[in-house]
Amino acid sequence: MSPGRRRTKAAVRGYGITGWSRAFVGVVESGADHRRITGARRYFRERHVEGLRIGHGVVTASVRGSQLDPFDVRLEMRTVDPDTVVELLRRTGSTDDLLDLARGEQPTGLGELIAPTEPADVTSDCSCPDDAPRCTHVLAVSFEVAAEIDRRPTTLLTVMGTDLPELLAVVQDGDRHAAVGDDDPLVADDPYGDHRLPPAPPSFPAVDPLSDLDPTALRQALRATGVPLTEVGEALDDLTTYYDVLTGRR
Repeated sequence: MSPGRRRTKAAVRGYGITGWSRAFVGVVESGADHRRITGARRYFRERHVEGLRIGHGVVTASVRGSQLDPFDVRLEMRTVDPDTVVELLRRTGSTDDLLDLARGEQPTGLGELIAPTEPADVTSDCSCPDDAPRCTHVLAVSFEVAAEIDRRPTTLLTVMGTDLPELLAVVQDGDRHAAVGDDDPLVADDPYGDHRLPPAPPSFPAVDPLSDLDPTALRQALRATGVPLTEVGEALDDLTTYYDVLTGRR
């Protein structure tokens, strides 16, 4: 190495940075011993997990371990019911949590309804000879999932068997059936109108602002919120999906 060049230190990988990610990891780690957790952290840092696939309620991956062939890992979640999640959000007046999630936030109320809460919510299986409920390979895969939740909060919804468009569709469908007219009287114990849904929104004009208008300002706004330049296109695709759901085109 020439005297004028410095050796650059590789960035250390992390997981469990956000609340939703820590909630998921905490459930999977519960009951695991320190030795296996330490080994799984090393596997995570050294990228031993390959072929990670996160589907609705199922996660699969391969992990390079102590043998020549990698071990196959499968996680299955006790999935949530979208109708129940939305109903509980309505009861607490927290349906706006879904909009916060669309902006990349991790609202606490929604997270408490989505995230697993006990070890039985996440079952695991690995092809390695270790008969522990949470072997090193299972833990390493769960750390990779947690890192994905840190990077993209909607990953937790996918892991638990639903997604944001589905939840938004349930909200919209409920609003359509529960909307009341302007001449309906307020209930006696509801002086602020908290128990009364607003009338249905007006129809949207036949325009798609995400494609028909200049996207420069939107891209700048996404960059200002911390979205990496390489992920701006993906974020715009997500916004298009949410817009389609809100306007009833999906």
